[in-house]
Amino acid sequence: MLFLGRHEYAMDERGRVPMPPRFRDALMHGMILTQGTPDHCIRAYPSTNFEEQASLYMNEPVTTRTGRVMRRAFFSGAYQAELDRQGRVLIPPPLREYANLDNQVVVVGTGEGIEIWNAGDFESAIGAEEGAFLRSLGSGDEAGN
Repeated sequence: MLFLGRHEYAMDERGRVPMPPRFRDALMHGMILTQGTPDHCIRAYPSTNFEEQASLYMNEPVTTRTGRVMRRAFFSGAYQAELDRQGRVLIPPPLREYANLDNQVVVVGTGEGIEIWNAGDFESAIGAEEGAFLRSLGSGDEAGN
């Protein structure tokens, strides 16, 4: 399944975020939540797809400093999670703090996974990245021309 779209939700006081209904079947067998480094967001992957992402961080042997740093950074910020009966995921406090999550959040499909952003931070990131996206397409300058 490809995760698509942008969905705005309110995170409740316990740190639960609804997942879009179209995503829920793919997440019913669990998911892994990680820090979205270098972005200050949370990345979520279905448990069945997580190993593919994890392998990207294990390309470098553990006997090298780079290999150890990559593993430590990625896996120490990863948490197993499940959807509750209302289709919400409980975001662990360290991830909420990392991503600056408060009340309003944006759940974004990124193809193989999902990102969960503070709504204001997402708007800022999209605004800052638009010029680079257009240039990568050969479609204009920073102003979008």
